[in-house]
Amino acid sequence: MSHQRKKSKRFREIAKLHEVGKLYTLQEAIEILKKCPPTKFDQSVELSLKTGVEAQKSDQQVRGTVSLPKGTGKKVVLVVFARGEKIQEALDAGADFAGNEDLFEKIKNGWTGFTAVIATPDMMRDVGKLGKVLGPRGLMPTPKAGTVTTDVAGAIREVRSGRIEFKTDKHGVINGAVGKISFPTDYLQENMRSFLGAIAKSRPATAKGQFICSLAMSSTMGPGLAIDLRSIPELQGGA
Repeated sequence: MSHQRKKSKRFREIAKLHEVGKLYTLQEAIEILKKCPPTKFDQSVELSLKTGVEAQKSDQQVRGTVSLPKGTGKKVVLVVFARGEKIQEALDAGADFAGNEDLFEKIKNGWTGFTAVIATPDMMRDVGKLGKVLGPRGLMPTPKAGTVTTDVAGAIREVRSGRIEFKTDKHGVINGAVGKISFPTDYLQENMRSFLGAIAKSRPATAKGQFICSLAMSSTMGPGLAIDLRSIPELQGGA
């Protein structure tokens, strides 16, 4: 019961900080999330965009990558699937784990202690067999995301520098974590503008009507805040 009362009090405090239905600028929304009662962990700050694409059509899929200038704030544990000299190249470039059969077995046996995966092209036949494990976590390497490559060192630098992947789900929504609540407001804004700009540039040629229909910002334990699209120059060309 004490947990329930504590939760209710927190929700009441959060409710006082924002107006339901009001549109906020990025800065206003960040400041509201920062004023919410703190948690015991560093919450992620996320953006959720509703696009106007027909998500079930393959030529209207929105997908790409973007490097967040201020990083993600997340600890990256990187696995590289490779053979021969590429294994040592990966370890020298900063991979946490690199190899082939031994890693496949470890993952098949339930190991999930990693957050990013890179593979050389010759490994993809075997990596594909891990689809049921990697797919649901969004970790399956793809050439388009730059995570299937012979340039292992370059790919590792990209992942370490804050590169994230974005794509529409079956409802045409794009979700992305763009930093931590502990980041300075200007850091979060910079990451958000890079993220939104990359999405705006990824508008499919076949998409009709309004591309970005709505945008919301939230933190892990905070409210969802509606953002005024007109206040974001990066979306004006693609909205």
